[in-house]
Amino acid sequence: MKKEVKTDRAPKAIGPYSQGIVAAPFVFCSGQIPIDPASGQVVEGEIEDQTRQALKNVSAVLEAAGSSLDRVVKTTVFLQDMNDFAAMNAVYAEFFPAPAPARAAFQVVRLPKDVKIEIEAVALLD
Repeated sequence: MKKEVKTDRAPKAIGPYSQGIVAAPFVFCSGQIPIDPASGQVVEGEIEDQTRQALKNVSAVLEAAGSSLDRVVKTTVFLQDMNDFAAMNAVYAEFFPAPAPARAAFQVVRLPKDVKIEIEAVALLD
């Protein structure tokens, strides 16, 4: 059985998808981009600023599902520019101390709203 996750603490879905889906014992968080959910605007700035907001959005979706960042088992990071990897990684480490989740990271041609980063996650339910 699956259940949709919705929260006002993360950006609304831009298309026909859910912010997250609970399929016990996991929650699958859709890719989150650096949109401030209060303003609906992309967070401007460097990759560090955008990474931080994307991870705050991931966290909000996970919490709405009854999970949290410390329960994440896998993430995927999509970067506009792989040259931003080290800076992204430094911020990412603030949110995921050891043991960090499994992860894949890719450079992609383009991301929604021309942001620099998108992050999706899979976590265990509490």
